[in-house]
Amino acid sequence: MTPAGNIKLDPADGDGRAKALIALIDGLIAIVNEENVELAKGLPASRLKQVGEKNRLANLFEQSVAEAVGKTANLNVQDRVLREQLMERILRLRVAMDENVLRLRAAIDASNRRIEAIMQAIREQIANVSPYGASGRRVTSAISYGTNVRA
Repeated sequence: MTPAGNIKLDPADGDGRAKALIALIDGLIAIVNEENVELAKGLPASRLKQVGEKNRLANLFEQSVAEAVGKTANLNVQDRVLREQLMERILRLRVAMDENVLRLRAAIDASNRRIEAIMQAIREQIANVSPYGASGRRVTSAISYGTNVRA
């Protein structure tokens, strides 16, 4: 099986381009779904291993769409079944990408909350050990010395 995105096509071959696009979209859907599963587990977005491959496939897809829109490639799909498959894949990709956007936003929000919690802990720790107050002046803490010594 040829990896998605490595297929060389005749720009005038609409059915061939549609088959290649379907393969590319299937690869993109698979990688986005895999990323969504990882995000659902609560992994931070920065730790995802799918990002590079997702970006590569998304760029190839964007290029293909731009070529079709710019008319440098013919996307006249003669086969009705193939045309329906292509449209179905595009809809599935849209659903997967919509879920991906929601999960990525949630992961970013969670990361921001973790960062804020860490920063708050650091601020509290600094405030507890600093000999200086908010005004920048040295603060002397009240120290109690016991004088109740029995001989």
